[in-house]
Amino acid sequence: MTTNVDEFALTDDATRVTDLYVRAMNAGDLEAVLRLYTEDAVSVWDPEKPISGEEHRQAVAEFITQKPRMRAQVKESYVTGDTALLVVDWTIEIEGQETLTGTGLDVLRRGADGNWRYAVDNPFGDN
Repeated sequence: MTTNVDEFALTDDATRVTDLYVRAMNAGDLEAVLRLYTEDAVSVWDPEKPISGEEHRQAVAEFITQKPRMRAQVKESYVTGDTALLVVDWTIEIEGQETLTGTGLDVLRRGADGNWRYAVDNPFGDN
């Protein structure tokens, strides 16, 4: 599914990135989700096996096919220069599966365009 790019436009406010991610994920918009990551981003969905690049893209695409419904709330945010750390409580529901919950630690980087993107996505940062 693709939607209007403006609906998921990148932001120059680091605290709004989580909301954009949730809306893009819930809309099932793969490209909008992927735009929220830096080119060299690392996702730590499995602490034993961080992923990036094409492997990350495929994992997000596969996950979106399950039609997840996500909620998230930023608990804390720290911004210094072009780096931000967000502490985020989140819940994901997928029909027929156990509800997933966690507290994520997300590192964002501000790009040359002034917009923020995930550099490190660690949804289980409290483990």
